[in-house]
Amino acid sequence: MDKRLTFDEVAEVYDRARPSYPDELFDDIFSYLGEELSSGEPSVLEIAPGTGKATRSLLERGAYVVAVEIGPRLAAFLEQKLSPEFPGRLRVINSSFEDATIEHQSFDLVVVATAFEWIDPAFRVLKSHDALRSDGVFAVISTNQISSPADRGFFERVIPIYQKYQREEVDTHLHDEQLVPEEYEELRSRGLFVDVQLRRYRWDQTYTTGGYADLVRSYSVTVVMPQADRESLIAELSHVIDEEYGGSVTRPLVITLTLGRRPK
Repeated sequence: MDKRLTFDEVAEVYDRARPSYPDELFDDIFSYLGEELSSGEPSVLEIAPGTGKATRSLLERGAYVVAVEIGPRLAAFLEQKLSPEFPGRLRVINSSFEDATIEHQSFDLVVVATAFEWIDPAFRVLKSHDALRSDGVFAVISTNQISSPADRGFFERVIPIYQKYQREEVDTHLHDEQLVPEEYEELRSRGLFVDVQLRRYRWDQTYTTGGYADLVRSYSVTVVMPQADRESLIAELSHVIDEEYGGSVTRPLVITLTLGRRPK
């Protein structure tokens, strides 16, 4: 099974547990678009929107959004969640981005939020470039957990618990706050975009014990675990949060925004 479809199994949990994005980030995207487009009704292609964590912010700013989502449950969830609120402004296509038929030079803005790594490198930059009109903008948003005292040592404390239950090697690396995401270097090196810029937003998220349990359930690596292992993992994490951290933990995050413009 395509690993991207694991998120389809937990659409409601994903929507409940995953954070949104800072309003300032979307202000910056629309400012970068330019006054003529940002003050009108820009056409937006959103890749892998999931349950619409970024989609809502795009629609609220007057955009018309075509959202390409591989998961059928996620696509249906997104449609039901946002189409009634924004009639005529959202079209959801249930397809992988790689397989979707996207008309060339049709969009003012292409957005991918916390999904760039899941898209085939042979498609993610070139196909996005081809979808954009002259002077159109490609915006890549990433959610990055960082090393910070804000977590009060929680993530170092629970590494052995994750290692106990997860079959894959646990990534213990946490980014520095001044991280440079892979997409920034990729957009610069491909030569398809000009004026490539990187912006960062501190966006820490605090979870109750139950909220953090939902977050863990929304991870692809957790979804594919045997149920007994998954529930034991969550039970041990929950015990630590309750007994050692007073029932809540903070996940220190930096949201990065990489912007590039298709040349005229």
